[in-house]
Amino acid sequence: MGGFAPVDGLVGGILIGVSATLLMLFEGRIAGISGIVGGLLRPLGWRGGWRAAFVAGLLAGGVIYEVFGGGMRVQLQASVPAMVVAGLLVGFGTRLGSGCTSGHGVCGMARLSRRSICATLVFMVVAMITVFVTRHVL
Repeated sequence: MGGFAPVDGLVGGILIGVSATLLMLFEGRIAGISGIVGGLLRPLGWRGGWRAAFVAGLLAGGVIYEVFGGGMRVQLQASVPAMVVAGLLVGFGTRLGSGCTSGHGVCGMARLSRRSICATLVFMVVAMITVFVTRHVL
């Protein structure tokens, strides 16, 4: 990944908050990405439309950023098998924890949900331990 980009991070954070708020206002739904994507994998018929639109908007955001000169500088530092295993573990963990960082960290904490605050604290502690182990132990 590139260097420190506080303006990009601020704009991205604002857009995430605005999109989560709009989804809550107009659909009455919490913007948990794992739940939204997981819902697309089940046969929902016409009810999956908002999910597809939300995911399409996420993907379009990256494309729009690139088109208008964002110049994403992404360097993958892990092998493809490692990323596949990591992705599967994240998917398993989000199902086990009834949500992901966006659902618990953005929406749940904004609603002062004790469950989401606890889940987010667990995410953060495990992330710190993982970084320490991968950078200093392995």
